Amino acid sequence: MSVEATTERVLRLLGLLQRRSSWTAAELAAELGVTDRSVRRDVERLRALGYPVHAASGVGGGYRLGAGTRLPPLLLDDDEAIATAVSLRMASGGTVAGAGEAALRALSKLDQVMPPRLRAEVRAVHGATETLVGPGVEVDAEVLVTLARACRDAVRVRFRYAARGGGERERTVEPVRMVATARRWYLMAWDTGRGDWRTFRLDRMRDVTATTWHFRPREHPDPVAYVQRSVTAAPYRHLARVRLHAPSGRVRELVPPQVGRVEDDRDGWCVLSVGGDDLDWLAMHIARLGFAAEVLEPPELRDAAARLARRLAAMAG
Repeated sequence: MSVEATTERVLRLLGLLQRRSSWTAAELAAELGVTDRSVRRDVERLRALGYPVHAASGVGGGYRLGAGTRLPPLLLDDDEAIATAVSLRMASGGTVAGAGEAALRALSKLDQVMPPRLRAEVRAVHGATETLVGPGVEVDAEVLVTLARACRDAVRVRFRYAARGGGERERTVEPVRMVATARRWYLMAWDTGRGDWRTFRLDRMRDVTATTWHFRPREHPDPVAYVQRSVTAAPYRHLARVRLHAPSGRVRELVPPQVGRVEDDRDGWCVLSVGGDDLDWLAMHIARLGFAAEVLEPPELRDAAARLARRLAAMAG
Protein backbone atom coordinates (compact mmCIF):
# COMPACT_ATOMS: atom_id res chain seq x y z
CA MET A 1 0.00 0.00 0.00
CA SER A 2 1.30 3.48 -0.88
CA VAL A 3 2.37 6.06 1.69
CA GLU A 4 -0.48 8.34 0.57
CA ALA A 5 -3.09 5.63 1.17
CA THR A 6 -1.65 4.84 4.59
CA THR A 7 -1.65 8.52 5.56
CA GLU A 8 -5.25 8.91 4.41
CA ARG A 9 -6.29 5.88 6.46
CA VAL A 10 -4.52 7.17 9.57
CA LEU A 11 -6.30 10.52 9.21
CA ARG A 12 -9.62 8.70 8.84
CA LEU A 13 -8.80 6.75 12.00
CA LEU A 14 -8.09 10.02 13.83
CA GLY A 15 -11.41 11.43 12.65
CA LEU A 16 -13.25 8.37 13.97
CA LEU A 17 -11.54 8.61 17.38
CA GLN A 18 -12.47 12.30 17.62
CA ARG A 19 -16.07 11.58 16.67
CA ARG A 20 -16.85 9.09 19.46
CA SER A 21 -15.46 8.48 22.94
CA SER A 22 -14.66 4.77 22.48
CA TRP A 23 -14.28 2.25 19.65
CA THR A 24 -13.49 -1.45 19.61
CA ALA A 25 -10.78 -2.68 17.23
CA ALA A 26 -13.40 -4.60 15.26
CA GLU A 27 -15.54 -1.47 14.82
CA LEU A 28 -12.59 0.57 13.61
CA ALA A 29 -11.48 -2.20 11.25
CA ALA A 30 -14.99 -2.38 9.77
CA GLU A 31 -15.15 1.41 9.29
CA LEU A 32 -11.72 1.52 7.63
CA GLY A 33 -12.04 -1.72 5.67
CA VAL A 34 -8.84 -3.19 7.12
CA THR A 35 -7.80 -5.89 9.60
CA ASP A 36 -7.49 -5.52 13.37
CA ARG A 37 -3.73 -5.74 12.94
CA SER A 38 -3.74 -2.74 10.58
CA VAL A 39 -5.76 -0.80 13.15
CA ARG A 40 -3.13 -1.53 15.82
CA ARG A 41 -0.34 -0.35 13.51
CA ASP A 42 -2.23 2.86 12.67
CA VAL A 43 -2.84 3.51 16.36
CA GLU A 44 0.93 3.29 16.93
CA ARG A 45 1.45 5.79 14.09
CA LEU A 46 -0.93 8.24 15.79
CA ARG A 47 0.88 7.79 19.10
CA ALA A 48 4.19 8.55 17.39
CA LEU A 49 2.66 11.83 16.14
CA GLY A 50 1.71 12.84 19.68
CA TYR A 51 -1.90 11.67 19.85
CA PRO A 52 -2.51 9.87 23.18
CA VAL A 53 -4.60 6.89 22.08
CA HIS A 54 -5.50 4.76 25.10
CA ALA A 55 -6.35 1.07 24.81
CA ALA A 56 -8.28 -1.15 27.21
CA SER A 57 -8.41 -4.93 26.85
CA GLY A 58 -11.16 -7.38 27.72
CA VAL A 59 -14.95 -7.17 27.43
CA GLY A 60 -16.03 -3.57 26.90
CA GLY A 61 -12.49 -2.52 26.02
CA GLY A 62 -11.37 -0.56 23.03
CA TYR A 63 -9.57 2.56 21.89
CA ARG A 64 -10.19 6.14 22.97
CA LEU A 65 -8.44 9.45 22.38
CA GLY A 66 -7.12 10.96 25.61
CA ALA A 67 -5.43 14.16 26.74
CA GLY A 68 -1.67 14.37 26.25
CA THR A 69 1.23 16.51 27.38
CA ARG A 70 1.17 18.67 24.25
CA LEU A 71 -1.45 19.73 21.73
CA PRO A 72 -1.18 17.70 18.52
CA PRO A 73 -2.65 18.86 15.20
CA LEU A 74 -6.45 18.79 15.12
CA LEU A 75 -8.56 17.17 12.45
CA LEU A 76 -11.69 19.18 11.65
CA ASP A 77 -14.50 18.50 9.23
CA ASP A 78 -15.86 21.29 7.00
CA ASP A 79 -18.50 22.56 9.44
CA GLU A 80 -16.09 22.46 12.39
CA ALA A 81 -13.40 24.33 10.44
CA ILE A 82 -15.82 27.09 9.43
CA ALA A 83 -17.20 27.42 12.97
CA THR A 84 -13.68 27.54 14.45
CA ALA A 85 -12.44 30.15 11.98
CA VAL A 86 -15.46 32.41 12.51
CA SER A 87 -15.13 32.07 16.30
CA LEU A 88 -11.43 32.96 16.14
CA ARG A 89 -12.22 36.08 14.13
CA MET A 90 -14.74 37.11 16.79
CA ALA A 91 -12.30 36.32 19.60
CA SER A 92 -9.64 38.56 18.08
CA GLY A 93 -11.54 41.51 19.54
CA GLY A 94 -12.35 39.96 22.92
CA THR A 95 -11.87 41.07 26.53
CA VAL A 96 -9.22 38.53 27.58
CA ALA A 97 -5.76 40.08 27.58
CA GLY A 98 -3.60 38.47 24.92
CA ALA A 99 -6.48 36.37 23.56
CA GLY A 100 -6.92 38.63 20.54
CA GLU A 101 -3.31 38.15 19.45
CA ALA A 102 -3.47 34.40 20.16
CA ALA A 103 -6.71 34.11 18.19
CA LEU A 104 -5.13 35.86 15.23
CA ARG A 105 -2.12 33.50 15.34
CA ALA A 106 -4.38 30.46 15.46
CA LEU A 107 -6.55 31.87 12.67
CA SER A 108 -3.54 32.43 10.44
CA LYS A 109 -2.46 28.80 10.94
CA LEU A 110 -5.93 27.51 10.21
CA ASP A 111 -6.31 29.77 7.18
CA GLN A 112 -3.00 28.50 5.79
CA VAL A 113 -4.11 24.87 5.66
CA MET A 114 -7.80 25.42 4.93
CA PRO A 115 -9.03 24.41 1.46
CA PRO A 116 -9.80 27.40 -0.79
CA ARG A 117 -13.52 26.61 -0.89
CA LEU A 118 -13.77 26.76 2.92
CA ARG A 119 -11.55 29.82 3.12
CA ALA A 120 -13.92 31.61 0.76
CA GLU A 121 -16.94 30.67 2.89
CA VAL A 122 -15.30 31.92 6.10
CA ARG A 123 -14.34 35.22 4.51
CA ALA A 124 -17.86 35.61 3.11
CA VAL A 125 -19.33 35.20 6.61
CA HIS A 126 -16.80 37.60 8.10
CA GLY A 127 -17.29 40.16 5.33
CA ALA A 128 -21.05 40.17 5.84
CA THR A 129 -20.88 40.50 9.65
CA GLU A 130 -20.35 43.48 11.92
CA THR A 131 -19.89 43.16 15.68
CA LEU A 132 -21.66 45.64 17.92
CA VAL A 133 -19.91 45.62 21.28
CA GLY A 134 -19.11 48.28 23.82
CA PRO A 135 -15.63 48.96 25.20
CA GLY A 136 -14.67 46.06 27.41
CA VAL A 137 -12.21 45.67 30.27
CA GLU A 138 -9.33 43.28 29.57
CA VAL A 139 -8.73 40.39 31.94
CA ASP A 140 -5.42 38.58 32.34
CA ALA A 141 -5.71 35.13 30.77
CA GLU A 142 -3.58 33.66 33.60
CA VAL A 143 -6.19 34.85 36.10
CA LEU A 144 -8.90 33.10 34.10
CA VAL A 145 -6.98 29.83 34.05
CA THR A 146 -6.13 29.99 37.77
CA LEU A 147 -9.74 30.64 38.77
CA ALA A 148 -11.12 28.02 36.37
CA ARG A 149 -8.85 25.36 37.87
CA ALA A 150 -9.74 26.45 41.41
CA CYS A 151 -13.46 26.17 40.61
CA ARG A 152 -12.90 22.73 39.13
CA ASP A 153 -10.67 21.41 41.92
CA ALA A 154 -12.54 23.11 44.82
CA VAL A 155 -9.50 24.88 46.28
CA ARG A 156 -9.43 28.26 47.99
CA VAL A 157 -8.03 31.29 46.19
CA ARG A 158 -6.22 34.27 47.69
CA PHE A 159 -5.93 37.67 45.99
CA ARG A 160 -5.80 41.40 46.54
CA TYR A 161 -8.98 43.20 45.54
CA ALA A 162 -9.31 46.85 44.59
CA ALA A 163 -12.32 48.45 46.28
CA ARG A 164 -14.56 50.91 44.42
CA GLY A 165 -13.58 53.73 46.74
CA GLY A 166 -9.86 53.01 46.42
CA GLY A 167 -7.34 50.87 48.25
CA GLU A 168 -6.80 47.11 48.20
CA ARG A 169 -7.58 44.33 50.65
CA GLU A 170 -6.54 40.70 50.69
CA ARG A 171 -9.44 38.28 50.24
CA THR A 172 -9.63 34.51 50.57
CA VAL A 173 -12.55 32.84 48.82
CA GLU A 174 -14.00 29.49 47.84
CA PRO A 175 -14.75 29.96 44.13
CA VAL A 176 -17.85 28.46 42.51
CA ARG A 177 -18.24 29.83 38.99
CA MET A 178 -17.14 32.61 36.66
CA VAL A 179 -19.80 34.59 34.81
CA ALA A 180 -19.01 36.65 31.71
CA THR A 181 -21.03 39.56 30.36
CA ALA A 182 -20.42 41.43 27.13
CA ARG A 183 -17.96 43.76 28.88
CA ARG A 184 -16.69 42.15 32.09
CA TRP A 185 -15.88 38.90 33.88
CA TYR A 186 -17.13 38.16 37.42
CA LEU A 187 -16.40 35.48 40.00
CA MET A 188 -19.06 34.16 42.38
CA ALA A 189 -17.41 32.83 45.53
CA TRP A 190 -17.87 32.27 49.26
CA ASP A 191 -15.87 34.96 51.08
CA THR A 192 -14.32 33.21 54.09
CA GLY A 193 -13.56 36.51 55.84
CA ARG A 194 -17.14 37.77 55.60
CA GLY A 195 -18.92 34.44 55.81
CA ASP A 196 -21.18 35.15 52.85
CA TRP A 197 -21.46 34.91 49.08
CA ARG A 198 -19.78 37.69 47.11
CA THR A 199 -19.25 38.78 43.50
CA PHE A 200 -15.78 39.92 42.38
CA ARG A 201 -14.75 41.64 39.17
CA LEU A 202 -11.76 39.85 37.67
CA ASP A 203 -10.18 43.06 36.38
CA ARG A 204 -9.94 44.32 39.99
CA MET A 205 -8.04 41.25 41.21
CA ARG A 206 -4.28 41.33 41.81
CA ASP A 207 -1.81 38.57 42.74
CA VAL A 208 -4.35 35.77 42.27
CA THR A 209 -3.02 32.55 43.83
CA ALA A 210 -4.63 29.14 44.22
CA THR A 211 -3.87 27.69 47.65
CA THR A 212 -3.56 24.01 48.61
CA TRP A 213 -6.63 24.25 50.88
CA HIS A 214 -9.40 22.04 49.52
CA PHE A 215 -12.95 22.89 50.57
CA ARG A 216 -16.19 20.96 50.51
CA PRO A 217 -18.56 22.68 48.04
CA ARG A 218 -21.57 24.11 49.83
CA GLU A 219 -25.09 24.78 48.60
CA HIS A 220 -25.03 27.97 46.58
CA PRO A 221 -27.38 30.27 44.65
CA ASP A 222 -27.58 30.09 40.88
CA PRO A 223 -24.34 31.84 39.80
CA VAL A 224 -25.81 33.65 36.80
CA ALA A 225 -28.83 34.98 38.73
CA TYR A 226 -26.68 35.91 41.73
CA VAL A 227 -24.10 37.82 39.68
CA GLN A 228 -26.85 39.57 37.74
CA ARG A 229 -28.50 40.75 40.96
CA SER A 230 -25.14 41.87 42.31
CA VAL A 231 -24.10 43.92 39.29
CA THR A 232 -27.52 45.46 38.66
CA ALA A 233 -28.44 46.39 42.24
CA ALA A 234 -25.75 46.10 44.90
CA PRO A 235 -23.26 48.73 43.61
CA TYR A 236 -25.89 51.49 43.38
CA ARG A 237 -27.52 53.92 45.77
CA HIS A 238 -31.04 53.26 44.46
CA LEU A 239 -32.77 50.09 43.27
CA ALA A 240 -35.82 50.72 41.12
CA ARG A 241 -38.56 48.19 40.36
CA VAL A 242 -40.95 49.15 37.59
CA ARG A 243 -43.81 47.29 35.88
CA LEU A 244 -43.66 47.70 32.12
CA HIS A 245 -46.50 46.99 29.71
CA ALA A 246 -44.38 44.90 27.34
CA PRO A 247 -43.33 41.27 26.87
CA SER A 248 -40.29 40.36 28.96
CA GLY A 249 -38.43 39.18 25.86
CA ARG A 250 -38.84 42.57 24.20
CA VAL A 251 -37.52 44.38 27.28
CA ARG A 252 -34.52 42.02 27.50
CA GLU A 253 -33.63 43.01 23.94
CA LEU A 254 -33.34 46.64 25.12
CA VAL A 255 -31.85 46.12 28.60
CA PRO A 256 -28.61 44.07 28.79
CA PRO A 257 -28.43 41.54 31.65
CA GLN A 258 -25.58 43.45 33.30
CA VAL A 259 -27.79 46.57 33.43
CA GLY A 260 -31.15 45.28 34.64
CA ARG A 261 -33.09 42.16 35.57
CA VAL A 262 -36.40 41.41 33.82
CA GLU A 263 -39.05 39.09 35.28
CA ASP A 264 -42.34 37.92 33.81
CA ASP A 265 -45.48 39.35 35.34
CA ARG A 266 -49.10 38.93 34.18
CA ASP A 267 -51.39 40.13 31.40
CA GLY A 268 -48.59 41.24 29.08
CA TRP A 269 -46.61 43.07 31.77
CA CYS A 270 -43.13 42.42 33.16
CA VAL A 271 -41.07 43.79 36.05
CA LEU A 272 -37.74 45.54 35.48
CA SER A 273 -35.25 45.86 38.36
CA VAL A 274 -32.44 48.33 37.70
CA GLY A 275 -29.98 50.19 39.88
CA GLY A 276 -28.58 53.71 39.69
CA ASP A 277 -27.02 56.46 41.77
CA ASP A 278 -29.36 59.17 40.46
CA LEU A 279 -33.16 58.90 40.38
CA ASP A 280 -33.51 61.50 37.62
CA TRP A 281 -31.16 59.42 35.46
CA LEU A 282 -33.22 56.29 36.18
CA ALA A 283 -36.49 58.02 35.31
CA MET A 284 -35.08 59.26 32.00
CA HIS A 285 -33.76 55.87 30.91
CA ILE A 286 -36.91 54.00 31.93
CA ALA A 287 -39.00 56.54 29.97
CA ARG A 288 -36.72 56.08 26.95
CA LEU A 289 -37.74 52.42 26.73
CA GLY A 290 -41.05 53.65 25.35
CA PHE A 291 -43.45 51.45 27.34
CA ALA A 292 -46.27 52.28 29.72
CA ALA A 293 -44.75 52.04 33.20
CA GLU A 294 -45.85 51.77 36.81
CA VAL A 295 -43.34 52.56 39.57
CA LEU A 296 -43.29 49.90 42.29
CA GLU A 297 -40.34 51.25 44.27
CA PRO A 298 -38.90 53.51 45.47
CA PRO A 299 -41.67 56.15 45.84
CA GLU A 300 -39.08 58.88 45.18
CA LEU A 301 -38.82 57.64 41.59
CA ARG A 302 -42.35 58.95 40.98
CA ASP A 303 -41.17 62.42 42.00
CA ALA A 304 -38.21 62.12 39.63
CA ALA A 305 -40.59 61.08 36.82
CA ALA A 306 -42.79 64.11 37.55
CA ARG A 307 -39.77 66.43 37.38
CA LEU A 308 -38.76 64.88 34.06
CA ALA A 309 -42.30 65.32 32.71
CA ARG A 310 -42.32 69.03 33.65
CA ARG A 311 -38.95 69.60 31.97
CA LEU A 312 -40.07 67.86 28.79
CA ALA A 313 -43.35 69.79 28.76
CA ALA A 314 -41.46 73.07 29.14
CA MET A 315 -39.06 72.06 26.37
CA ALA A 316 -41.95 71.22 24.07
CA GLY A 317 -43.71 74.50 24.87
